Amino acid sequence: MKDNTNPKKENSLKHVLFGSLIGTTIEFFDFYIYANAAVLVFPQLFFPSSDSTNSVLLSLATFSIAFLSRPLGSAVFGHYGDKVGRKTTLVIALLTMGISTVSIGFLPSYASIGIAAPLLLMLCRFGQGVGLGGEWGGAVLLAIENAPPNKRAWYGMFPQLGAPIGLLLSGGTFLILTDTMSSQDFLDYGWRIPFIASSLLVLLGFYIRLKITETPAFENAKKEKEEVKIPFFTLIKFYKNQLIFGTFAAITTFLVFYLMTVFTLSWATSDLGYSKRDFLLMQLFSVLFFALFIPVSALIADRIGRRKMLIYTTIAIALFGFVFSLFLNSGNPLLVTFFLCVGMALMGFTYGPLGTFLSELFPTSVRYSGTSLAFNMAGIIGAAFAPMIAIWLATHYSLTYVGFYLSAAACISLFSLLMISKEEHKF
Repeated sequence: MKDNTNPKKENSLKHVLFGSLIGTTIEFFDFYIYANAAVLVFPQLFFPSSDSTNSVLLSLATFSIAFLSRPLGSAVFGHYGDKVGRKTTLVIALLTMGISTVSIGFLPSYASIGIAAPLLLMLCRFGQGVGLGGEWGGAVLLAIENAPPNKRAWYGMFPQLGAPIGLLLSGGTFLILTDTMSSQDFLDYGWRIPFIASSLLVLLGFYIRLKITETPAFENAKKEKEEVKIPFFTLIKFYKNQLIFGTFAAITTFLVFYLMTVFTLSWATSDLGYSKRDFLLMQLFSVLFFALFIPVSALIADRIGRRKMLIYTTIAIALFGFVFSLFLNSGNPLLVTFFLCVGMALMGFTYGPLGTFLSELFPTSVRYSGTSLAFNMAGIIGAAFAPMIAIWLATHYSLTYVGFYLSAAACISLFSLLMISKEEHKF
């Protein structure tokens, strides 16, 4: 009789993979509409200044808040994900992100309530970071802990696909709004539409997540009494090296992405003379290469190994940094588009197997906490201040130094990948 209620038999492949994909798509859509607004809207509405560069820098500073709060989300949701289960934690993380995003759509501007406006914006951005900090690790584990051993990278790439899909949806939404509305209408109320409309996606994700049952790996760990009292302390005590090297192995993934999106959008539309519409189109086209090479990288990673795949890609990114300014500064839209496509293809190659690679560093009892913390700590180091640092380097030196910045980060990641043990923990 007990076998008929075994939760491991209730999860279908369709529910597992779609459930992991839909959640990260929603989370990254919410996350990226903020990134677009931080460049296109927030400098004027929340950080007005006589110096437009200062307004952009202040706006991008709020963008970084979510990266600082993501490890908090990793620690809190990771704790309960390892103690209570993946499913319940994923549902709460999704709601945290959703409520924070929808709230941004209703915020009054600086002209209406003064300094309270950017403060409320920062609070909502903090909530976005906490939600995403708990969401990503759980979504990856939902896929990987249901995967056969020889297809972990393939299963693990489904939640990773949420990033390019979310980016396409967010960029496409802003493009449609800017094309169909006057600049004044867009600033007055148009920018709020994607934030408020995200509530529909959150409800869909909530419904899908409720239909999913617990992962077999977590259920087996409970039966074998492998739980630990405080996963975070166990991580620090027994898996410190995996946490540190896993974090630094992932920093280049974050840096290359936010240089190719937030930094290039800001720099190209302010210093290189591109219109916001034209450059958004170029970026959206390049995102197709990001999406395409995620499954390609997963297939290769299942054949040659996740670590080896990341090592090869990181070397390629280090070399890419040396031609960064050559293409972006070319003045030729075709060469700039080619540059964006190459950068996003490299992003797909490194992002596809990353979730699987990080999850294999930790045992089931601390996997949610370890995977999430490594990923989101890498976000702080690799992305939180990356657009601001890149703008400062390009302004005070040149775009060449932005490329050096990327190459230096790739060398750090390469060293960390070489230092990490090849051992994989039981699933």
